[in-house]
Amino acid sequence: MTDTVLSSATREVVIGFGRPFVMIGERINPTGRKALAEEMKAGDFSRVEADALAQVEAGAQMLDINAGIPLADEPAMLARAVQLVQSVTDVPLSIDSSIIEALEAGLAAYEGKPLVNSVTGEDEVMERVLPLVARHGAAVVAISNDDTGISEDPDVRFAVARRIVERAADHGIPASDVVVDPLVMPIGAMGTAGQQVFSLVRRLREELGVNTTCGASNVSFGLPNRHHITGTFLAMAIASGMTSAIMSPLHEEVKIAIQAANVLAGHDADCAAWIRAHRDPSIGADRERRRRRPQA
Repeated sequence: MTDTVLSSATREVVIGFGRPFVMIGERINPTGRKALAEEMKAGDFSRVEADALAQVEAGAQMLDINAGIPLADEPAMLARAVQLVQSVTDVPLSIDSSIIEALEAGLAAYEGKPLVNSVTGEDEVMERVLPLVARHGAAVVAISNDDTGISEDPDVRFAVARRIVERAADHGIPASDVVVDPLVMPIGAMGTAGQQVFSLVRRLREELGVNTTCGASNVSFGLPNRHHITGTFLAMAIASGMTSAIMSPLHEEVKIAIQAANVLAGHDADCAAWIRAHRDPSIGADRERRRRRPQA
């Protein structure tokens, strides 16, 4: 069994086989969010704070923090966002950037053991990111593409993931601290995208013994009623062994699909989390009123 242990200064979250699925909130990301990007560039982080609190309230056990804005000081903004979010919530964070200087700044500002998002299979990238991850005692997301791009062949994507896991070990990073993203393609553009991911997740678990994650919303890109597609995809991915996803917890249909999958996969003992989330509150209130009613 593989556990990836992550922490803030005061709270620990474990991504692992046989454990409840970990929702990593995706909303603190200016990509495609013009208003958020403009506010962050202007030094206004109020929406970052609001997004952090809303996602945790909705059930996210971790948050992904990205500050990738063209022509902006990404290292400074990422460090500030990390510090702000850690001041208002205690969930562990995923520090998300393709810029090594931004990752360094985010890691320097972080209290605890974060997830670094991400490293790819190019030699140059691995040799820059993996020593940084090792130095800070972090865990890392390994994305299954390299300098040839994203292969449509799942065997090639598996081979890239295995190479990253092996290179991480060379830097003293155990497989338990490598969370592989097998890459989710839009199902509307590639009809086999879901099947490929399910197959890859099973192989990654059985052959490499690693936890997995993905950018879940990619699968439904461009489709109507997309949140039902995303939720069903995640339920099927959980059945295949996926242990976390970078996603929005604010869409109820997606969250309920994950909760149900946790029950059916045996990751919710006695259905306790499901009952807490879905119990009819009026039943408990009626019982309490009857208990307090004076006896004749």
